[in-house]
Amino acid sequence: MVEGFLVVAALVLLANIVVAGWRIVRGPSSRDRLMGLLLLTTTGTAVLLILAQATEMAALRDAALALVALAALIVIVRVAGEQARA
Repeated sequence: MVEGFLVVAALVLLANIVVAGWRIVRGPSSRDRLMGLLLLTTTGTAVLLILAQATEMAALRDAALALVALAALIVIVRVAGEQARA
């Protein structure tokens, strides 16, 4: 029962990933693309954590942690780049 709910939640989040991907491709500005990328990484992290819980695979938790670290690094680099241009 719980595993079924987790799979449904993961599918809903995967739909959110599709929307974030659309925003990355079609975003009118670079800030829209960055927001889409951040949505993609946080939602991807949620999907990985849900699947890790449903399948009891610890490696998925590690992948989720790496994805969050990568998202934080992207934001830091992007903000530093914008401050350097200003």
